[in-house]
Amino acid sequence: MIDNTELETLTAAFAKDRSKENFVKIMEQLEKSTVFVPTLLPENMSSEDLEKAKSGEEVQLTKDAKFTPCLLKKESGEQALPIFSSKSQVPADKTSPAVLAMPFFTCVSMVMSNIDKVDTVVLNPFTQSIVINRQVLEVAQKRSSMPTTKKVKLTENQFHQLAHRRVSYELLPVFLYEKTSEGLEQMQKEEGKFILSLFTSVYPKEIKVPYSEDDFSFMTLNVTEDMQITRIDMPDKELIKGMCSRIYVAWKRDSEEMFYYTIEKEEEGSGIARVYADRKHEIVEPVPENGAEIEAIMNLVLKN
Repeated sequence: MIDNTELETLTAAFAKDRSKENFVKIMEQLEKSTVFVPTLLPENMSSEDLEKAKSGEEVQLTKDAKFTPCLLKKESGEQALPIFSSKSQVPADKTSPAVLAMPFFTCVSMVMSNIDKVDTVVLNPFTQSIVINRQVLEVAQKRSSMPTTKKVKLTENQFHQLAHRRVSYELLPVFLYEKTSEGLEQMQKEEGKFILSLFTSVYPKEIKVPYSEDDFSFMTLNVTEDMQITRIDMPDKELIKGMCSRIYVAWKRDSEEMFYYTIEKEEEGSGIARVYADRKHEIVEPVPENGAEIEAIMNLVLKN
């Protein structure tokens, strides 16, 4: 069942106020609509379907059906393709042998491939008479070939993984790089409560955050007179490639520089990755086999 109620509402409004804004609304709705097109009866239609069509019954056409649309001839001699938002828009004295329902974009393609014969589409020509010229049709044709964004529904487990990455590689480093020592002190003071608040900001009400404050373990060490390193152990349940198990935040007091590193799962083993202030993220070296992660982080900071 074709329902063009919204389109008919917009065309009625346009008839009262033929503004550019109202025309744009009609075009946006047309792109989602199926319209009615008066045509001659298809040449290869079966006798049974032919009788149905003549009596006004709906007929399902085959893919190879060949039909010829009924065109309107303008005073200038040019021709236009009439389309209708509903069958009721076609006056009784203007009926054609058949009326086909087709997507608006199909009508656009039909006109643009026969531009030497017809270069205009008229919506509801006997009532509102809304003219869609060649320039507008060209824009519509381009929009019809644009790829549409496919919505992908995540499972709850996939959302947990996505949230884990966003907190680890985006929200937390952005906060620390922006707030520097002040932000670091806040995180060290609030510990698990602070990290949990970042996760809470990501989750919608429909999905429960699967962590508690106690799921995040903190340890802060003054490894040298000038360098402090805070280690954060993240929940490591069902870690997959690209997720991190630990975060190291190094702070150099003399230069007031922040360094943000993660220990993350790779295809084989784990690697040390760095997240920069501009959000760039890269694996810098493998995790040492002897487990001396803090020493490895110290060496990386000292190299910079």
